[in-house]
Amino acid sequence: MKYLPIDSGLFKKNRERFVKAMKPNSIAIFNASPVIAENGDAVYSYKANSNITWLSGITQEQTMVILYPDNKDTSAREVLVIQRPDELLEKWNGHLLRKHEATELSGIKNVQYVDSIDAMLQVWMHHAEYVYLDTNENDRRGTVLRTDLQFVNKIREQYPLHKYERAAVLMKELRAIKTKEEVAITQKAVDITHQAFLRVMKFIRPGVFEHEIEAEITHEFIRNRATRHAYGCILASGDRARVLHYVDNNQECKDGELILMDFGAEYGNYCADLSRTIPVNGKFSKRQAEVYNACLNVHNYCVSILKPKINYADYIEKVNAEMEKQLMKIGLISKSDIKNQDPANPAYRKYFYHGIGHHLGLDVHDLGTRNEPVKEGMLFTIEPGIYIEEEQMGIRIENNYWLTKNGSVNLFKGIPITVEEIERYMKRK
Repeated sequence: MKYLPIDSGLFKKNRERFVKAMKPNSIAIFNASPVIAENGDAVYSYKANSNITWLSGITQEQTMVILYPDNKDTSAREVLVIQRPDELLEKWNGHLLRKHEATELSGIKNVQYVDSIDAMLQVWMHHAEYVYLDTNENDRRGTVLRTDLQFVNKIREQYPLHKYERAAVLMKELRAIKTKEEVAITQKAVDITHQAFLRVMKFIRPGVFEHEIEAEITHEFIRNRATRHAYGCILASGDRARVLHYVDNNQECKDGELILMDFGAEYGNYCADLSRTIPVNGKFSKRQAEVYNACLNVHNYCVSILKPKINYADYIEKVNAEMEKQLMKIGLISKSDIKNQDPANPAYRKYFYHGIGHHLGLDVHDLGTRNEPVKEGMLFTIEPGIYIEEEQMGIRIENNYWLTKNGSVNLFKGIPITVEEIERYMKRK
């Protein structure tokens, strides 16, 4: 790993939180995501199962976490399962964790090898009544490849008479509330992202290519111990900014254009998520500044109302009303447009056609409820956007906010966000 070691106390606390939510005489089994084949003998870059990372800090393939708090064998109430070290495999792929190293990282004392766990698991299963199994129940899940179900089906076939529970239901509640330790790690990812943004603001000028900017960001990430980009880096100049997930990043940035940048570092497996839109030549035109300020007004309005106890659906409704108001101010929609709009497709949707934000954490679109009142400890992005086809312009402004008792903490505090701050920082001597 590139990042500095994380105190295992974080993962111990997370396990305690999960165990507290389990039913009596229950066993929970978390199984790592498999390595996915690419082409030939190549494989995709490995991303560990986020729930296992949350519980143990281990990101190695073939890992399992087993929690059985009522186990009569007190030494086996929490068990970490890892891949057995193999000398030949290590010559090809590198070091595999030893048991003492896995304990140091996770805080779990009982560490077993995956090729010897079946016999032990059978005994524990025979004494347990309820079984929590882990599946990918992220609301934004879009893939049809469900490798998680292979393990679930295997356990259910072997032990058909047990009572099964969804670990995802508990995880959605628990992982949505970020502890101060988790926020401290996220802040490091944010700080690295902040540094990358400052770097590219000095780098960008007419004639550079989007992929050159991506290279600058990647350089800044890696030299500061980021593991990787938290998601596909979006560097969209000109009209390409209206494509929400534009990742080609292969076009020239031209004088007079804006460039929408959406990127974030992953550090310690936690994600940052930043969006900024800046002028390629360092100076907003009058119209660009007008639209940018309208978007920033919506952003600031979101910050003012996103507090614990507000229902997320009500929050979205209020934000959409504010966006409607700002779009009217800059002449994009009229009272007539609003009066005659289709309620199922309101007028503002022509210019703002995505959500206002999402939970953030181990996944850039992290687990969390979206149809209940928000709670203290949740970590959200706020990312309004205005996209104007007829003007070939797209603007998005995004920061990350940790909700506190009385409001929120802006993790990107101090990063240039206003027209004046951006122009001042980009000014060339």
